[in-house]
Amino acid sequence: MLADILITILLIASTFYMTIILLRFLLQLARADFYNPISQFAVKATNPLLRPLRRVIPGWGGIDGAALVLAVIIQAITFFLILVALNGGIPSFNPLILLVWGAIAVLDLIVKIYFWSVIAVVVVSWIAPGSGHPAIQLVAQITEPVMRPVRKLMPSMGGLDLSPIIVFLILNVLSVVIDHMKVAVGLGAIGLGL
Repeated sequence: MLADILITILLIASTFYMTIILLRFLLQLARADFYNPISQFAVKATNPLLRPLRRVIPGWGGIDGAALVLAVIIQAITFFLILVALNGGIPSFNPLILLVWGAIAVLDLIVKIYFWSVIAVVVVSWIAPGSGHPAIQLVAQITEPVMRPVRKLMPSMGGLDLSPIIVFLILNVLSVVIDHMKVAVGLGAIGLGL
C-alpha cells in the first residue's frame, strides 16, 4: 500500500513538472508570447534545471533540445524510482530501456497536451470568442502551428472551421501508434497502465 501511494505521488509530481517543461518547449516552438505571465511562470520553474543542461545541449532551429532531454531524463528517473518501489530495492535494469520508455512517455505527453489544447481552443471559441485571458491566448498560440497547415488544406466552409476535427483525427492516430510503441518496448510491463 505504501509503495502504491509513493508511486502515485511520484507520477503526479513528475507529470506536473514535465508538463511545465514541455509547455515551455511548445511555447518556444510556437514562438509564443514570453511576456505572458504563464510563460514567465514556465520559464522561472524550469530555469534551475535547464540552464546547466543548455551549456551541454544547445538549441537548434528554434527547437529547445535541452528541454526535451530534461523531460526524458526526468521520466526515466521516475520509471527507475517506480521500479525500485515495486521491487523493494534497486533492480538490475538496462538504463537504455529506461531512456526509451522516457522518450515514448514524453512523446505521449506532448500529444496529450496538443489534444487538450485543441479541445480548449474549440470550447473557448464557442463560449468566449476573442477572449484576452493570458491562458487562452497561450493555448491558441500553442495550437496554431498544428492547426495552420490543416486550415490551408481544408476548403473554406463559409466561416466554419473544421480543422480541429482533422487535427483530432491525426492526434488520435498518433496516440494509437504511441500505445503500440509502449507495448513493443514493454512499458506496460511495470503494471502502471501508462
